[in-house]
Amino acid sequence: MSITVEAIVEELKRVQLPDGTNIVDADMVRAVTIEGDSVRFVLEVPGELGERMEPVRSGAEALILRMTGVEKCSVMMTAHIAPKQPPNLKIGGHAKPQEDKLPIPGVKRVIAIGSGKGGVGKSTVSSNLAVALAKLGIKVGLLDADIHGPSQPRMMGVSKRPASPDGKTIIPLQAHGVTMMSLGLMLKEDEAVIWRGPMLMGALQQMLNQVEWGELDVLLIDLPPGTGDVQLTLSQKTDVTGAIIVSTPQDVALLDARKAMNMFDRLEVPMLGMIENMSSYHCPKCGHEAHIFGHGGARDDANKFGLPFLGEIPLELDIREAGDGGTPIAATDSPHGEAYILIAQKIIDSGVL
Repeated sequence: MSITVEAIVEELKRVQLPDGTNIVDADMVRAVTIEGDSVRFVLEVPGELGERMEPVRSGAEALILRMTGVEKCSVMMTAHIAPKQPPNLKIGGHAKPQEDKLPIPGVKRVIAIGSGKGGVGKSTVSSNLAVALAKLGIKVGLLDADIHGPSQPRMMGVSKRPASPDGKTIIPLQAHGVTMMSLGLMLKEDEAVIWRGPMLMGALQQMLNQVEWGELDVLLIDLPPGTGDVQLTLSQKTDVTGAIIVSTPQDVALLDARKAMNMFDRLEVPMLGMIENMSSYHCPKCGHEAHIFGHGGARDDANKFGLPFLGEIPLELDIREAGDGGTPIAATDSPHGEAYILIAQKIIDSGVL
């Protein structure tokens, strides 16, 4: 029987705190990583407790070691600073000189998810695709690189500020089986990011290389719309396995999607395929199917340019409400989440993962 992150988290709910809660419900468990028969994770405790939490740490370690299939367990304990005193971590400095593409420690593959224009549902697709891959047994991370409009914290249902034990290393958060990080977690929800290109590039480098991603089969990167600094920096500084383009069937969206494809081609990033979002709408009352943004445009473009067509996602109220509520539809039993599962399976079957 293989060990899963979900099983470990469920077991850790047995570790009680003095106030009667457990370390999972108290949001202390971070960065659960499984490598064969070895398990490691971070226990983030309030700074004022410090060494008094050592029995809790050792107890959690002993509990996991008793699980079937676990031979080794390492639990690192960090004491985070009080919420009113954020970690001494500066995000958004100028990019550091870097001649060659650098691998991301522990990350086997990097897939960029882009779109030519905003409003086509790229972030919704990114969060649901990450959850769908995790459901299929893939160790997946999600980086929200849409720095001016980070929406993944809301869509993934996380709001806690990431820990930074030394002011340099960033401990990512866990949600729905996905390891995730977003600049939005470092800011107030309504706080604008007003940065020029060099600071954008610096922030992206930090989120790629200073985050403790752990061992991942794939890191999905939710890019901002367009063909700007973030896309250029990612392609030039990181070994990107490939890119997926999300578009609605609308002609205007497809026109910009082609520009995004052209950009990745010029940057020598392989295209892994296209996804058509908001492909059709079914009236919940009468069942009539309507194509509000047209239909089949992304499939036609994929065929035209010799790219895999990964699938269609309908325009459904449940998908929007699930994202706004912090639980991607792919994490539920809703039949509307099946479209993302099918796309995730198609990516796996293609041999990319």
